[in-house]
Amino acid sequence: MILLLRRWFAFGLLALSSLGVPLAHAQLSIEIVGGAGAQIPIAIVPFGNEGTWPLGISGVVGADLERSGMFRLVSTDGVVPRPVRAEEVQGPLWRARNADAVVVGSMTPMPDGKVDVRFALVDVVKQTSLVAMSFTVTQQQFRVTAHKIADIIYEKLTGDRGVFSTRIAYITRQGTRYQLLVADADGNDPQTVVSSNEPLLSPRWSPDGTRLAYVSLENRKPVVYVQSLETGARRAVANFRGSNSSPAWAPDGRRLAVTLTKDGGSQVYLMNADGGNPTRVLTSSGIDTEAMFTPDGQSLVFTSDRGGTPQIYRANLLSGQVERLTFDGSYNVSPRPLPDGKGMVFVRRDGGRFQVATLDYATRQMQVLTAGPGDESPSVAPNGKMVIYASEGGGRGILAAVSIDGRVKQRLVAPAVDVREPAWGPFPRS
Repeated sequence: MILLLRRWFAFGLLALSSLGVPLAHAQLSIEIVGGAGAQIPIAIVPFGNEGTWPLGISGVVGADLERSGMFRLVSTDGVVPRPVRAEEVQGPLWRARNADAVVVGSMTPMPDGKVDVRFALVDVVKQTSLVAMSFTVTQQQFRVTAHKIADIIYEKLTGDRGVFSTRIAYITRQGTRYQLLVADADGNDPQTVVSSNEPLLSPRWSPDGTRLAYVSLENRKPVVYVQSLETGARRAVANFRGSNSSPAWAPDGRRLAVTLTKDGGSQVYLMNADGGNPTRVLTSSGIDTEAMFTPDGQSLVFTSDRGGTPQIYRANLLSGQVERLTFDGSYNVSPRPLPDGKGMVFVRRDGGRFQVATLDYATRQMQVLTAGPGDESPSVAPNGKMVIYASEGGGRGILAAVSIDGRVKQRLVAPAVDVREPAWGPFPRS
């Protein structure tokens, strides 16, 4: 039998205590424990008039970029006067500080109470402005605006889309209290989706980021729910006889893959997102579970012990053809397809250590990203550049993140709580 990495599954029956979206207190703090081999030196000049507001913009932008591991912040101390427009940036001055790029900006109050935020990104090596934009926002939108600016800078300087404006979902435990939360990608502004006296499992984002699917045991058995993040309304979409688990969304958001035991044994089914028309799509004498759609929606990757040990397979939904993907080791589970469709992230066991690894479909080359010993539940950022996963630290569960090349490493810690089951949300809607 497949021994899935569900450390919170050895528990009693779930009793849901409350629903809604009140502010939670299990805010994550992020520690950078490893950076990229070559970091871009960048100076983030405090924006003009920024001190008027308790929360500015430039500090959040700098924290985002530094946290990515791709950038090294260059000090702006002693620069007088501070530039606020691209044409005021003196290239030789910043080159003397070893900066390759400089970000400048201003914040101007408007008569209606909103704030005009302007910024520019300057390449001081080529002495040219790479981008200049403005936003008219409320004070409550400062952090969101800063994340947008960081995304723009990241993409201009790396060529990859930034994920600072995305969100993450995760589950916390404090004593006998469990919560499913959603927070900004930097751990700020955590909001409670579901609160319980027992654990919740397997949060999964809908492709448009408006809903979460998850597993609850409040009916004295595992049941799959879908909940709106906008209204808090939820619906039991898989409540069949036996166990209902491992939800995963189709790329179009219209279907779910789930693992059901209603017909005996754990098998993979597809159903409409509202729970209608459940159809079994895989056939084996073993346990099939943890199915995830590939980005094109034409295949499923899933975990099965049909070959004797837990391994990862891929099933073509059109032809029904099934192929085994993992052969190295006797325990490979939890496949998560990469957004480009060229490979996947998964969990492997090496001796007694559970590690996060990647597999390239074409070459079958595997790369181990983490050291273990108890790494599980990986989730890939929508740009494919980072993986968030559950780990251990200080005797309790924490989250960690690692770049897809294994170089950039982060720890995400919430005070006095265990944190598990992370899920990285999609790019925000325009």
